[in-house]
Amino acid sequence: MDNTEPSPPQDSQTSTLSPSNDEEHPVEITLKFPPEKHAQKWVFSPSDTLEHLVQSLSLEFPSYDWSKSKALLEKRQPGLKQLYTLSDDASLPLSTLNNTTLRLLAPQTSTLAALQHQRDAAATWQAKRALARARYARLTPTQRASADDLNYTFHTLRALPHLPDAARSLAMLERLKADPGIRAAMRAHRFSVGLLTEMDPAAHTAASADGVTRILGLNRNRGEVIELRLRTDAYDGWRDYRVVRKTLCHELAHNVHGPHDAQFWALCKQIEREVERADWKHGGRTVGDEEYAPARGEAGGAEEEGMVMDHGGWEGGTYVLGGGGNTEGLSAREIRARAAEARWSNLERATRQSESERDGSGDGKKE
Repeated sequence: MDNTEPSPPQDSQTSTLSPSNDEEHPVEITLKFPPEKHAQKWVFSPSDTLEHLVQSLSLEFPSYDWSKSKALLEKRQPGLKQLYTLSDDASLPLSTLNNTTLRLLAPQTSTLAALQHQRDAAATWQAKRALARARYARLTPTQRASADDLNYTFHTLRALPHLPDAARSLAMLERLKADPGIRAAMRAHRFSVGLLTEMDPAAHTAASADGVTRILGLNRNRGEVIELRLRTDAYDGWRDYRVVRKTLCHELAHNVHGPHDAQFWALCKQIEREVERADWKHGGRTVGDEEYAPARGEAGGAEEEGMVMDHGGWEGGTYVLGGGGNTEGLSAREIRARAAEARWSNLERATRQSESERDGSGDGKKE
């Protein structure tokens, strides 16, 4: 009789193989990287970590900074996070993420370099502003008035290049900028205008059944751009300077108030009085509340039929200077940037000059 005990039956699902190595049980993860339209299943060893995955991606896509990458789990699964980063999960075993799909996000190194350059430029700019403000605080009242003339002004003057004798229009704009009354009003109200330019009469003259309407000035984005009608409609002459200056006072009031309401008209009249009062070159003066000044020229006066100052302050996107074949596009951002750069550069230069005069050094440098 055989006394040997029968061996127990084996489960058909149980493997009789010895424990497997890494190659026999690989980890499979689907990686998606939208910028490169990459969607592919990658195979890793169970001993690999998230750091290994990131290193592999850096070899596959070297133009991206994978140290700042993020891995998003495409489908939520129990026990798993949805977001993984190298800083928090570098040692995470990839076996934890077996048979999952990860969406990878990483910035381009060129983009990071550009952002760093912008941050450095902004920091430098802020440092210059702080230095200029510190110097400004040490100036005397007379020196501050001189600095304010450079700070609160029209930072760019432009005549329309496609119109005849543009030099004469530019000379009128320069005269307005240097006008003692305008300068005093600009300082008093701290007005800083990015671009002062002439208006093309044809672009702002409209005929209707009621007659011809001519707009004398426009203010865009509260002083970003001010346009003035300098020429006659026939392009063969220029309007009276005092009328143009009065139009400019009107447009400067739009730096504060857009619609033609009571507040606007009060400020407009105030600016006009200030300009007349400070216009010592042309004999303007005030006695009590009444003003006396040389008579205004009749040619081109605002009282002409169909003349309107403007339709109120307005806003827009891109400003185009010129017409026909001579145009120069100036975006709102470019105008503001140029004005800001000129404003702080002028202030810095003025404070340097004032310090140089105060300290008695010709080159403006202090020991």
